[in-house]
Amino acid sequence: MIVENRKARFDYEIIEDFEAGIVLSGAEVKSVRVGGASMTGARVIFEADGAYVIGMNIPRYKFDCAEEYEAGKRRKLLLHRREIVEIQTKMRSAGLTVVPVKMYNKGSLVKVKIALVRGKKKFEKREVLKKRESQLGLARRYKLN
Repeated sequence: MIVENRKARFDYEIIEDFEAGIVLSGAEVKSVRVGGASMTGARVIFEADGAYVIGMNIPRYKFDCAEEYEAGKRRKLLLHRREIVEIQTKMRSAGLTVVPVKMYNKGSLVKVKIALVRGKKKFEKREVLKKRESQLGLARRYKLN
């Protein structure tokens, strides 16, 4: 199971990434394993008691019998205190943002890869699109020959 935040790779330049655990209920883990998570628009916030992911959508597991369920609630990230301090100092000093990039299994655990990112300008995004289109055109030409 791998859930990627493809929009983050397009919108941001990734500076450095970290691996973190995430606090999920049993039904949420099953829902993620089925492939039902969306990380588009998610970001990481830091509070006094730790780091949290907000904006990540994990839909209700279809066989879960719990009455109340909130798909977009904030979820706690499991990081060491020194990692949190390191990320926060880099974030503040360079004006960076922290976003979740990927969610995956590591054994029986669910891990989230978070990254320090810098926003791309519009012209940088246009360059990426032009480069992608030119590579696609070349691939088509070689395929036809």
